[in-house]
Amino acid sequence: MSDRFAFDGRVALVTGGARGIGAATVRALHGAGGDVVVADVGDARGDKLAEELGDRVRFVHLDVTDEKAWDAAIASTLESFGSLDVLVNNAGIANAAPIEHMTTEKWNAAIGVNLTGVFFGCRAVVPVMKAQFAESGRGGSIVNVSSVDGMRGSPGVHAYTASKWGVRGLTKSLAVELGPSGIRVNSVHPGFVRTPMTARIDPENLDIPLGRPGTPDDIAGTIVFLASDASAFTSGAELVVDGGMIAGIPHK
Repeated sequence: MSDRFAFDGRVALVTGGARGIGAATVRALHGAGGDVVVADVGDARGDKLAEELGDRVRFVHLDVTDEKAWDAAIASTLESFGSLDVLVNNAGIANAAPIEHMTTEKWNAAIGVNLTGVFFGCRAVVPVMKAQFAESGRGGSIVNVSSVDGMRGSPGVHAYTASKWGVRGLTKSLAVELGPSGIRVNSVHPGFVRTPMTARIDPENLDIPLGRPGTPDDIAGTIVFLASDASAFTSGAELVVDGGMIAGIPHK
């Protein structure tokens, strides 16, 4: 593996890290040599993953909508590993309803986890990354997991779509603001990926040019690229990982 993809001596925190895309990302970063904090509300899953991977992995309970919990998670990371170089904002939820049946509770839940949680995470980690850059010149990387629904509209998933567009915009404003402090900020936009969240969706109803649904590992590879020095001159970018699904105009 090229040194530019290596994470030896680097520390990453992955939200929603106990399953799906998050767990695949934890495994990939750990496999590349990184120290990784699995941050999730699923204690049993998180503990199991950390125990399985062993050294260089810790689990911390984190509700991304809780500002104080973010402070505790950052403090726990620094206590365990001494630094924090990469934040992967992956935690997310989805709900669906026609607009006239979209309740305020559903709206607030999706916006809270998918967008406000990302904001809280970025705000919490930036002082640590700035201090590390000032002290050692080592920059940080923030990877925000959005969606192809952050690139287009999708009927019924209004709160989810709005939140993912918000993540895309927040990523760009942060990239502009934080670049001088050595912090890169990018977004990843998965298409249909086989995870517990999408278990009820039939991929046969989707036009995916590569002919298959994505896997969590497909997305994890892109996240690792954006977190690594291999993307050292990439910031404010949006990487679509969807098997070509939104590249063309669908035809009947």
